[in-house]
Amino acid sequence: MTTIEHTAADRVRRRPPATAHGSPFDDARAQLHDAVTILGYDDSMYELLANPRRELTVAVPLHRDSGEMELLIGHRVQHNVSRGPAKGGLRYSLDVTLDEVRALAMWMTWKCALLDVPYGGAKGGICLDPRQYSRSELERVTRRYTSEISPVIGPDHDIPAPDVGTDEQTMAWMMDTYSVQKGHTVLGVTTGKPVSIGGSLGRVTATSRGVVHVALAALRSRGIRVEGATAAVQGFGKVGRHAARFLQDAGMRVVAVSDQYGAIRADSGLDIAALAAHVDATGSVIGFVGADESSNEDLLAADVDLLVPAAVEGVIHAGNAAQVKAAVVVEGANGPTTGEADRLLNEAGTLVVPDILANAGGVIVSYFEWVQANQAYWWGADEVEARLAERMLTAWEHVSAHAAQRRLPLRTAAMCLAVERVAQAGQLRGLYP
Repeated sequence: MTTIEHTAADRVRRRPPATAHGSPFDDARAQLHDAVTILGYDDSMYELLANPRRELTVAVPLHRDSGEMELLIGHRVQHNVSRGPAKGGLRYSLDVTLDEVRALAMWMTWKCALLDVPYGGAKGGICLDPRQYSRSELERVTRRYTSEISPVIGPDHDIPAPDVGTDEQTMAWMMDTYSVQKGHTVLGVTTGKPVSIGGSLGRVTATSRGVVHVALAALRSRGIRVEGATAAVQGFGKVGRHAARFLQDAGMRVVAVSDQYGAIRADSGLDIAALAAHVDATGSVIGFVGADESSNEDLLAADVDLLVPAAVEGVIHAGNAAQVKAAVVVEGANGPTTGEADRLLNEAGTLVVPDILANAGGVIVSYFEWVQANQAYWWGADEVEARLAERMLTAWEHVSAHAAQRRLPLRTAAMCLAVERVAQAGQLRGLYP
């Protein structure tokens, strides 16, 4: 590993982030700048790693069920492919912008490198609210988008997966569209598919399991006994819902959860299974019997041992970081903490486990799915979960040890490890021509 002078590390940590109120891409580049400075790389290496390898923006025309035509805009960004084919999710959201997709692709590069998965980072998105479209409309959108980006995806090039607003059905449509174009079934072109058509057991809950593996290790590292400890989970979707259940299974008391409609709290602990049934029936956590209504702001400021922001980017920022009371923050979402908020939390002594480590369980089991598809040999659920736990806890140990040795925050330590691996791969491969 590169030798790091403590004075240089301290200087970077004290540097006021110039992009504290910028976009997720600004935050991603600021994080990279800190790591490059600590590692002693020159400006050319920063420029190489700060800019995506390939970007594709496509028009996605859609015939609505009403007969009207609507034009949507989609993106696919491949940040880096030095360590292997690109890998990353596809999201459907009104918040999708090219800069957001760039940031998410960059974070995926670091995530794959940190967990030693042989991928580079990618991300895709279409600017739409999936709740406003019928199932048949979403199928047409997905198939047209897949057709438009098909020249740059494939099992050896770029492998999409589900993300915000998409699911295993979306991945099935993508796989089928790509396969029809190729003239044969290509199971490895997407991950997160239904098990019956090449998906992996354990993929649905993989990100949540990874979050909880790391969260429990982080709590123990702070001397906090897991049994009876308290947690708040911001977001009750793909990640937050299962994370809350696994935290409760581990003996923790989940006292607050939220979704886009609001938050609820019960100091004695929420019944997560009953809450999940309530959400399935009503579409929201609001109105759950036995809990008091609250707000997302109050949830983020809850006096708990563990806070899991598991929704979207930028929810912890300079304006509310000082109100965060949790001893440990584990980032279930991508980029939930802005650069300025991260600095404030570190100064306050809060242990922040960064997204590129905490929520990497999804890409690990996506990698397992890709391996299984390429071999046409499927693993059992116990094998998948055991391998996931081993990967997550090994990465936690590496990052926490590096942070302690170099006197760095966990995010900076994780970034340094990941950036160094990507940079080394690029240097070993060299430039062509």
